[in-house]
Amino acid sequence: MSIATPELQDSAAGALARPMLEVKDLVVRYGRGRKAAAAPAAVDGVSFTIAPGETVGLVGESGSGKSTIGKAILGLQAVSGGSIEYQGQDITRANAAQRRKLGGELRAVFQDPNSSLNPRNTVGASLAEPLRLRGVSAADAREKAQVMLERVGLPREAVDRYPSQFSGGQRQRIAVARALICEPQLVVCDEAVSALDLSTQAQVLNLLADLRDERGLSYLFIAHDISVVQFLAQRVVVLYRGQVMESGPAAAVTESPKHPFTQALVAASPVPRPAEQAERRSVREAMGVRTAASVSAAPGGCPFRQRCPLATELCAAERPALRTVGGSDVACHYA
Repeated sequence: MSIATPELQDSAAGALARPMLEVKDLVVRYGRGRKAAAAPAAVDGVSFTIAPGETVGLVGESGSGKSTIGKAILGLQAVSGGSIEYQGQDITRANAAQRRKLGGELRAVFQDPNSSLNPRNTVGASLAEPLRLRGVSAADAREKAQVMLERVGLPREAVDRYPSQFSGGQRQRIAVARALICEPQLVVCDEAVSALDLSTQAQVLNLLADLRDERGLSYLFIAHDISVVQFLAQRVVVLYRGQVMESGPAAAVTESPKHPFTQALVAASPVPRPAEQAERRSVREAMGVRTAASVSAAPGGCPFRQRCPLATELCAAERPALRTVGGSDVACHYA
């Protein structure tokens, strides 16, 4: 029997303590050269971490920058400032060769499963492709594809069928299988269930939760519906126009939101019970939060101030820093 030395024990403890992903002061601007330098930031100073086996939900309205963050992590969008570290390794500006090495550990599930499934290939060929690129034999890749299909609730014989022969929910299950077939450590789910009906959403969310618990996966789960994020995530980060408005444990952020924008998101989240939906609508209207369409972006200060019922001159003059309020970190002068 071997006994771990203190050095090995310290190394193992350090690996466990190290975040799976750490995003620090991330800034993304679209465009190149002077155009990019003059453009407003699509992502402006965002920071968060994801621990091993943890799911962090990234939630916000359309245009909040959440998908841009996902693309930056995956290397699909250039970073203007800040850093992204994966298991202690800086991947902010990783080149193509470095990204290929990360391909099996860092995977994605997108809103449209057709983006990862070639309609001309069988499901088995699509699932086997990332394995074949890593030197797995055709026979072994096919067997792994069949096993993975069974794990996501589809029959083994589905390997010989084409994506068009499946429903939208089944295609999304296939996309999940393709993302997980290389046994990754971190999966970026970008609006992975938003195009599905409610019953299929629940099935895919349960599947993602089961696979996370079985395999110790970490997820960055991106969505616009805070109730969907609440189901899967242990921690939630709320974005508005590229900035973090509130972050903290999922229960604290979703059940007792402190930022006016988070409160509006929770009130706007759809529920299946008409009476509760009507009550939420009345609460939202009573809050006095203006709609996004009624205001335009203004530089400086708090980006939410033009919609916020609490806004004062201070909000226009000074961008609020994140501060701890009731268990959450909130970027609001008056929360």
